[in-house]
Amino acid sequence: MIVLNWGLTPYQHGWEFQHSFVKGRRQGQINEDALVLLEHPPVITLGRKGERANILADDAVLAAKGCEVCQVDRGGDVTFHGPGQLVGYPLLDLRHYGQDVHAYVEKLEEVVIRTLRDHGIEAVRDKEYTGVWVGKEKICAIGIGMKSWLSYHGFALNIDADLSYFQLITPCGITGRGVTSMAKILGKAPQMQTVRETVTTHFMAVFGIEHWEMAEGRWLGETVKPSWLKGHVSGNSSVKEMHGMLDEFSLTTVCSGAHCPNIGECYASRTATFMILGSQCTRRCRFCAVPKGVVQPVDQDEPQRVAQMVKKLGLNYVVITSVTRDDLADGGAAHFSQTIKRIRELSPELVIEVLIPDFQGEESALDIIIAAQPEVINHNVETIPALYSRVRPQADYQRSLDVLQYVKKNAPQIVTKSGIMVGLGESPAQVAATLADLRSVGCDSLTVGQYLAPSPEHIPVAEYIVPEQFQSYQQLAKQLGFFHTACGPLVRSSYHAAEGFSPKISLSS
Repeated sequence: MIVLNWGLTPYQHGWEFQHSFVKGRRQGQINEDALVLLEHPPVITLGRKGERANILADDAVLAAKGCEVCQVDRGGDVTFHGPGQLVGYPLLDLRHYGQDVHAYVEKLEEVVIRTLRDHGIEAVRDKEYTGVWVGKEKICAIGIGMKSWLSYHGFALNIDADLSYFQLITPCGITGRGVTSMAKILGKAPQMQTVRETVTTHFMAVFGIEHWEMAEGRWLGETVKPSWLKGHVSGNSSVKEMHGMLDEFSLTTVCSGAHCPNIGECYASRTATFMILGSQCTRRCRFCAVPKGVVQPVDQDEPQRVAQMVKKLGLNYVVITSVTRDDLADGGAAHFSQTIKRIRELSPELVIEVLIPDFQGEESALDIIIAAQPEVINHNVETIPALYSRVRPQADYQRSLDVLQYVKKNAPQIVTKSGIMVGLGESPAQVAATLADLRSVGCDSLTVGQYLAPSPEHIPVAEYIVPEQFQSYQQLAKQLGFFHTACGPLVRSSYHAAEGFSPKISLSS
């Protein structure tokens, strides 16, 4: 048995995978069973006996809710799948488990009943209807398909699904009954990963499977740059004007230095992330376009020029970052502090975010940054720990976590922020573990974006992550407790940064 843990996956892709898997088994090309566990974007599915009249909303309402409709070859009537619902597709050869369809359905119900019991919910079967119930409300729908005793389709357990979608249908064609979720019953949603692990354990026990392999099955995305990776177009005059101002003040932005795809949009809105301490970095990270080489002497007048340009732009929010300067005793912390001080003098109401290097873990350098009292301190972990030796060979994952933890411990009023890139070859489970690590050290705000290789000399893109997978990361971050998260193909660490600060203002007022 192989268990494939997927993230948020388009329904059509899930169906095509099942169809191909069953076909492969019938032709003798595949000899193992599989259990696919995933979530779907909003979709209403009609089974073989489903009646279109049980979809209560018209096409306009469904379109407004972003919900598609699919006719499928499973048993049952109409149901809904969406984020926050754990869907399981057991792809089994029932000749190995007893050729009894009714017994198979009862086993699936038993898996869910045991899972819910472990989470403090007493659920039962119903004499009239399939599925798993809590009182008169269904918490898990079951609808299966079968070809030559090879099973497909399966169950859908509501963990933290948006139950309002069920008002668009007559769920399972049953009137006078309701739909519920674990979150509704418990008052809070258990983590999807925890429920998924519990389901897997009970599935193996109920079906008597002693050996199974966990695999990072997933919606893989594209290997050719897809259509959704297009930056927002803005007039060349905005970019030209911003470059003119940067030349006037002899300043650099990370927008240009890092080849950011959003440079046109940000420059058009007169925002930028200023990069201080020169344009040459002392580290050789293999993902970054910032030049590496002989560093320049620290420009003592730079903080004042940054403040003057910020004032001229009339900004409400500014991000200050730097190249990594391991050659300096304090890593450049004092220069950050001076820049913050000069900005405060000219623009006292401005919200300041600093995107800092790790300062090699020196707490004295972090103390300097904290003492300058920026509203936000951002330090990116950049990727999962398993890829550090390849992506950030001169950095250390635990050290980066320690930086964020130190800031939060010693200045809890400061918003802590971090970000990662995806598409470097990481798995969804590894991303989930990294997000959990960040929350465990008190990180408040998160960005997740697609890695784009700046040149052929940099690490190549392993895959282009589909928007649906970013939605899955967005929901996971919400469940973990980040107060603000931005996940998307073109999201970058400082992209629309001011939007991430506004929730904190209301939270602390």
